[in-house]
Amino acid sequence: MVSKTDDIPASVPNCNVNTVDLVGETPDRKETTKAPHKDPCGHSVDTAVMNGGGAHNLSEEESKQDGAGDTDGGEDSNEQEVIVIQDTGFTVKIQAPGTELFDLQVSPQEMVQEIHQVLMDREDTCHRTCFSLQLDSNVLDNFAELKSIEGLQEGSLLKVVEEPYTVREARIHVRHIRDLLKGLDPSDAYNGVDCNSLSFLSVFTDGDLGDSGKRKKKGSELEQIDCTPPEHILPGSKERPLLPLQPQNKDWKVIMMPMQCLKVLTMSGWNPPPGNRKMHGDLMYLYMVTVEERHISITASTRGFYLNQSTTYTFNPKPANPSFLSHSLVELLSQISPAFKKNFTALQKKRVQRHPFERIATPFQVYSWTAPQVDHTMDCVRAEDAYTSRLGYEEHIPGQTRDWNEELQTTRELARKNLPDRLLRERAIFKVHSDFAAAATRGSMAVIDGNVMAINPGEETRMQMFIWNNIFFSLGFDVRDHYRELGGDAAAHAAPTNDLNGVRAYGAVDVEGLYTLGTVVVDYRGYRVTAQSIIPGILEREQEQSVIYGSIDFGKTVVSHGKYLELLERTSRPLKVQRHNVLNENDESMELCSSVECKGIIGNDGRHYILDLLRTFPPDLNFLPVEGEELSPESVRQGFPRQHRHRLACLRQELIEAFVEHRYLLFMKMAALQLMQQKANKERKLATLTENSSPGAAVPTLPSTETPDASAESSETSTETLTDANSDAVQTETTSTSDAPQAAATEATATEAAPKAEPMTETDSSATTTTNASQATPIEDNVVPTVTTNGPLVPFAKAIQNGECESPLEDPKSREVILNACKAVGSISNTSFDIRFNPDIFSPGVRFPEVSADDIQKQKQLLKDAGAFLVSCQIPSLVKDCLDHSALPMDGATLTEALHQRGINVRYLGNVLAFVDKTPAKAQLEHFYRIGISELITRCAKHIFKTYLQGVELSALSAAVSHFLNCFLSSFDAVAHLPADELVSRRKNRKRRNRVPGGGDNTAWASLTPSELWKNIVSEAQSYYHFTLHCENADQVVEKYGLQKITLLREISIKAGIQILIKEYNFDSRHKPAFTEEDILNIFPVVKHVNPKASDAFHFFQSGQAKVQQGYLKEGCELINEALNLFNNVYGAMHVEICACLRLLARLNYIMGDHHEALSNQQKAVLMSERVLGVEHPNTIQEYMHLALYCFANGQLSTALKLLYRARYLMLMVCGEDHPEMALLDSNIGLVLHGVMEYDLSLRFLENALAINSKYHGPRSLKVALSHHLVARVYESKAEFRSALQQEKEGYTIYKNQVGEAHEKTKESSEYLKYLTQQAVALQRTMNEIYKNGSNASIMPLKFTAPSMASVLEQLNIINGIIFIPLSQKDLENLKAEVQRRQQLQESGKSMEDLTVDSPLELEDKIPMDVNVD
Repeated sequence: MVSKTDDIPASVPNCNVNTVDLVGETPDRKETTKAPHKDPCGHSVDTAVMNGGGAHNLSEEESKQDGAGDTDGGEDSNEQEVIVIQDTGFTVKIQAPGTELFDLQVSPQEMVQEIHQVLMDREDTCHRTCFSLQLDSNVLDNFAELKSIEGLQEGSLLKVVEEPYTVREARIHVRHIRDLLKGLDPSDAYNGVDCNSLSFLSVFTDGDLGDSGKRKKKGSELEQIDCTPPEHILPGSKERPLLPLQPQNKDWKVIMMPMQCLKVLTMSGWNPPPGNRKMHGDLMYLYMVTVEERHISITASTRGFYLNQSTTYTFNPKPANPSFLSHSLVELLSQISPAFKKNFTALQKKRVQRHPFERIATPFQVYSWTAPQVDHTMDCVRAEDAYTSRLGYEEHIPGQTRDWNEELQTTRELARKNLPDRLLRERAIFKVHSDFAAAATRGSMAVIDGNVMAINPGEETRMQMFIWNNIFFSLGFDVRDHYRELGGDAAAHAAPTNDLNGVRAYGAVDVEGLYTLGTVVVDYRGYRVTAQSIIPGILEREQEQSVIYGSIDFGKTVVSHGKYLELLERTSRPLKVQRHNVLNENDESMELCSSVECKGIIGNDGRHYILDLLRTFPPDLNFLPVEGEELSPESVRQGFPRQHRHRLACLRQELIEAFVEHRYLLFMKMAALQLMQQKANKERKLATLTENSSPGAAVPTLPSTETPDASAESSETSTETLTDANSDAVQTETTSTSDAPQAAATEATATEAAPKAEPMTETDSSATTTTNASQATPIEDNVVPTVTTNGPLVPFAKAIQNGECESPLEDPKSREVILNACKAVGSISNTSFDIRFNPDIFSPGVRFPEVSADDIQKQKQLLKDAGAFLVSCQIPSLVKDCLDHSALPMDGATLTEALHQRGINVRYLGNVLAFVDKTPAKAQLEHFYRIGISELITRCAKHIFKTYLQGVELSALSAAVSHFLNCFLSSFDAVAHLPADELVSRRKNRKRRNRVPGGGDNTAWASLTPSELWKNIVSEAQSYYHFTLHCENADQVVEKYGLQKITLLREISIKAGIQILIKEYNFDSRHKPAFTEEDILNIFPVVKHVNPKASDAFHFFQSGQAKVQQGYLKEGCELINEALNLFNNVYGAMHVEICACLRLLARLNYIMGDHHEALSNQQKAVLMSERVLGVEHPNTIQEYMHLALYCFANGQLSTALKLLYRARYLMLMVCGEDHPEMALLDSNIGLVLHGVMEYDLSLRFLENALAINSKYHGPRSLKVALSHHLVARVYESKAEFRSALQQEKEGYTIYKNQVGEAHEKTKESSEYLKYLTQQAVALQRTMNEIYKNGSNASIMPLKFTAPSMASVLEQLNIINGIIFIPLSQKDLENLKAEVQRRQQLQESGKSMEDLTVDSPLELEDKIPMDVNVD
């Protein structure tokens, strides 16, 4: 285990932590941002997406609970935070029996237990589990923090003392030894157990990159590199083999045979020990077969392990002679079996050499859709886990099963006042969530596999419910016609995911006192299982009695409750839910602040729970036809409303956010326009009003809002906060903005300036509208802080009555302007902008009181507008982003993510594709269209597969799955051969058929034919996505849409949870099916769960990004290092967000010239991406490309090429060759090959890149010009000057037309053309000379230049978006002077000099600029 302190920078400048943290603490921290690009807390809108839903509101809520908020207490709480972060480690000495003294670096926050873990992982002490650590003969408490132990300091000696065993300790010991023996065995990763997953990076880098960087070079390294890629990787190759996806790791072959330590290790049949032996200290018996074929029986006793005299058939527990009594099983076996001793030592050496990231468990299980045939070996621990319920043993926790609900809720109740508290809280929440997800997944599989008894066994299978391990499981069927009016089973299948989205949203708002259930949705073997934690006491009561808020029958009977209203009111602002009244069965009006289905139940623990959050977000009218309701023209034009499978179609939270932002801009423009007209009428009056606006107020710092004093002050504060120097600046600024509504900066003065500022707000909004999923309307906060403060809006009118401000709104005309603007955008308030939705509109069965008829009408209109906004704004904006390559989906998962980020549900996929089809630039969207079609087809196939599987009994599962895949992909006209029953008597079998939930005819699956399946897919595409597919079989699809069968196979396997044997499949054979039942290895669950976030770490990460974008690289680097620390603190070592952090760090290291550090960080990023996202996930492909660049910069050319070839193979597999990203990859490969003088190969890749760039960026793009130049350079190296000239001329023309003759690029190109012409002329002269004079010609030596590595690296940097700007000496001096001037201004002791790079390959001093920081 790696000691956590390694990553903590020794000193973190206080100012950074203070400022950022203060910004995190103040109640109104969003208002501290005046303009998005000057945000001290770095909420750069582009990255907000990572934060899921609105986790920013966390401290908002805190501050409300603390009354005044933390602004005053901020200083104190911060002092200790800084100290905590700066706590550095110290070294202790460890003495273990039989090993030498060694030093161990520890940190004061670690627990004693963590030293235990380190010792159990170290090569020389790994075989000990039952020991205590003693300091001066005092036993240390396992759960004590090191800083709390008296006398423990730098250089203390800790002794490892062996302790007597108990049954539990003996079991743990055996389990640990088995884990060590399986240390390198990949089978757990293939089987998807214990959070193991695959990683193949080490196959391509020959072990750890860090050491190999200084590899001894025999002669020149160039000669030794074999650069030829395998045939299938070359451009234009049509074969897509599957085997290279999982290259064989040398280590694995070794384990299988020669390195075997034991043949068998299992529990003996003589367990448990009889009473008289218990009294001799026998705990349990083990049976083993050594490699030398010696059969032995071993006793585990309180004193350790020894040989006894039992055999398979006779019990003789007396110690053998010699008994070899040893405290550790490894020591015992090493004495008995020489082969064990030799192989175990070798195995541990290998195990410890692996990168820690290849061994650490991931937080959530990742499954692989392909696996080799792994031999099934005897494994006592696995067998024991399967047959003894693992419950009592879960995580070795005392007190039997875990009370999941109690754990989930108590972690939420932990303190969150300051940074250390919040880190502790978030770590606890994350840990419990990942444990709960794992337990729920295991339970769901047990339920479907029939291993759990139902709590209502008398009912038919599909109506059964289960409880296992304190988790409640229900199946996704419409039980008791609950969803009859909403679409029956289809609605029952959609409800759990809607509910999960609701749980996610409420969890992110994180209101104290309001609790949601732990929820996990698992799809397995065609069934959908919802797993939920159990509210204490709910099983003893009838539901009718327990529900005190909401409705249990979709709105016929409704109850309300004051406490719930109060709690939900606090979520209504961030979730945009409107408080509204509905009628109950007695026609009484009931007030609700959520949808009627949302039920409030007070548990026996006194907590207020809400559940059934399936309608947290408003309905999507485009898919909900309502009689007598006309949709807006934009929707109607596109063929809406459409009939959907169920009536639970909701808008996504991201769409609501984007829509509100869009409306906000409209509101600003309208108010501004009208005020401008008034201004024209009343020039004089308005002039006097502006003077009234007091200077302290926070007028937004848009360039044009020149209310002289105010904007001067606010721009000053914003620069101060930028420098992170002065934390008070942030405070004063926040306080001034939080008083804003009462103070004088009002709408009028702000909006009056808005028209001039329009271009800016527009561009900002386009950035946020598309990406910002999490902040509650950041634009509002950026443009006019006065309009939205936290908490309920202070209406202007009210502020005026309070007499607190002399405001232009006292002018009735201005008030009327605001009123009109509010009405026009559908605001629920008449005096300020506030849009919220009523989730009950159009719910069948819900009735509203007459009084609110107007309001309901408004709400209906708002919903229609939101639907129209999705169709007319969001879909086109997605397509536009794909056109300008700011969104680059590569496979189904990344496409879905791109849709979701913009709030587009996947049910709109047909629409999106139709829109692309009509786009004039369709050719440049071919990749997008292809991925969309493949996603649509595989999703339709998944829908069909789901019901298909429900009718299959377990014994025929592999045959049924292989038959389905044959019908889906094979050219062979598949006829299912019912598998010959392995157990002959078919008659008995018929009678004792397994009762499968859902039932169905058990051989119906065999009658499916390819043409029938494809007919079903086409009709499913039509009915679900309203998209017409023109195809009757897989071959036509491939032909018509340019898809690859291997890609379709990958997509369907991942979506349906199928694992297939890794081998070459022949899809196109007409004589035999592609798949046999032996090719189907497993079926995996597909799991959806909540992802808790590390909010503080995320703010640091964003601030770091913001700094980097402003060019403060060193500060950015420090902040991101800090973020990495905090991420590690919350998530442990493995997580998607840590991966992003490492990638950005590596990029910064690279830009700042620390190539070795860049390599080390990027290596971690690649390993983590493979482990957490999957070996062929698009992110992993990107990470491989970055790593190759840093390898090249470190002079590891062959490794760089191997990595690029791997990336290309994965990309071919995931999306094929025709993709804009492939151009970048091929340019990289071509450049590296050029560097190692493989000119012909280099040309193949560069010309392919040129073709793809021309196709996707248009022939006149600067990217294409660069591609031409790269090709020309290779031709020049080959001395084919004519071709080189031709290519460079193309490039020159593009530069001249695009950037003009005076531009430096055009000049460079023109110079290069002259040079090529001279070379061509010289060559021609020489040739003529040879023709004329034959062999005695006097030949001038020609200059054939091999490219220098520096020049290749320079081109690599350019194509990867990293540009170094050359600086002359004079520039440098000017810069230094400027830096000194800034330093004096800032007094923060930070300089920009660190930006200059002393990279060994650069010839002159250069300053790097990162063009596109991820």
